[in-house]
Amino acid sequence: RKNITIILDAFALSLKSFPNLELVIAGKKGWYYEQIFLHLQKLGIQEKVRFLGYVPLSDLPALYNAAHIFVYPSYYEGFGLPPLEAMQCGTPVITSDVSSLPEVMGNKGIMVSPNNAVKLGKEIKKLIPDSAYRNNQIQFGIEQARKFSWKKTADLTIEIYESVLDNS
Repeated sequence: RKNITIILDAFALSLKSFPNLELVIAGKKGWYYEQIFLHLQKLGIQEKVRFLGYVPLSDLPALYNAAHIFVYPSYYEGFGLPPLEAMQCGTPVITSDVSSLPEVMGNKGIMVSPNNAVKLGKEIKKLIPDSAYRNNQIQFGIEQARKFSWKKTADLTIEIYESVLDNS
């Protein structure tokens, strides 16, 4: 559901314009991971892709901050914490236009169909050289991420419980 093959396709397209790019993929191996490695070999870009495996939560901010772009074309998300975390770190995000991700990204976020590697590749290639566009996305992401917090979530949950109790 994280759609790694589309990321690989878009990355391969981006390498044609920016041959010095590197792709870092974090997270433990999921279902059907063998297909991802077969696809990587088919594309012939193995030397440009690094798989980190599981990354402890305490290391994620450093990883987000080191990234030039955070790409997350997931098919389905319950909420979408990784894009939100990346935006909080000031990393521009490209994600899917499906599931809960549009709510997380807001109306100025960069979103593409999770099935469109060409569009994803174009968005990646647009963010790399265009510093004004990149800086706008960074600023937007930081502002958008401020709309979400665990305290707000807790406060809203308490409000719901109180309204239920008042009506019973």
